[in-house]
Order: sequence, then C-alpha cells, then structure tokens
Amino acid sequence: MESHDQKYWHALYVRSRAEKKVLWQLEENGFTAYLPLITQMKQWSDRKKKVEEPLFKSYVFVYSNEREYIPILNVYGVIKFVTFERKAVIVPENQILAIKKFVNDFEKGEEYKMMNNEELKVGQKVRIINGPMKGLTGRLETIRNKRHLIVYIDVVGQCIPVHIPRAKVEPCAD
Repeated sequence: MESHDQKYWHALYVRSRAEKKVLWQLEENGFTAYLPLITQMKQWSDRKKKVEEPLFKSYVFVYSNEREYIPILNVYGVIKFVTFERKAVIVPENQILAIKKFVNDFEKGEEYKMMNNEELKVGQKVRIINGPMKGLTGRLETIRNKRHLIVYIDVVGQCIPVHIPRAKVEPCAD
C-alpha cells in the first residue's frame, strides 16, 4: 500500500504543447520531473530544422508522494494525474529507466548485433530478458531481420517502439 510520504513516479496529463513549460515549472517548484524528448528533423516549406519533441505528447512524469498532489495539480498546464480506479498510477522505476534507455539509444541511433534461435511471430507477447529494460513485456511489432526486432512496450497507455536485438527477448504467455 502506498504511504503518504513514500515517493513514486507518476504520469501527468498536461495541456497540449505545454510539456516543456510544465517540466520547467515543476522543477522550479522543487519537484523531480522527467520529460522524455527525442530529436527529429522537421520539414517546412522553406527549411529543415532539428526539433526536440516529447516522446509522449501531453505527458510529463513526476516523482512525488500523495502530500504533493495538490501543489502539482496547481502547476499551470497540468490537467490531471493519470489514474486507475481513482488513484494516481505508479509508474515503475524500471519503466522510467527503460524510457531513458530508449531515448538515449534513439539519439545515438544504436544498433545491436546478437542472435537467438527461438521462433517468434509478429503480434506475440515477449519479455525483455537482458539489459536495462529487463523484465518489461510488450508485443512484437516487426521482425526487421534475424537479429533485430521492434517491440511495442506499453507505458501510461501509449505504446513506444523499442528497437531491440533478438537475443534480448523471449516469448512469454499472454
């Protein structure tokens, strides 16, 4: 059971396009917050530009306890905590670490070269068995070749694609 003083990661639903401002305001108010950003090339009619965009549109993560809920909700741009059965959903630390690893690998364009012989099928549920995302489960979306997969991991109701070596996953029961 969650203690009033014990801190956990929570997901906040925020105003559209206000993610960076909410992050800044949370940090200014002394809260630990995280906004996963990825750099993408954007094309306008007259130019191209690299732009940092939120990985999850309209979501910011905050490390907080129950006593801090009201001050957090009073930050301009915060709409609500993501809840389940009227309680703020706790985002496990390993999911936050997995998101950070994904963002880091995405920015580096990281490629892996490993192999595993067990058969996998698109749509199958798989478990990550190695590395910082160990223990997370998701659905196999794409088999890029014999060594590279794309697995969708569910985080706060949104699926993020994780490019992962075949050797780091195993099939698991639904």
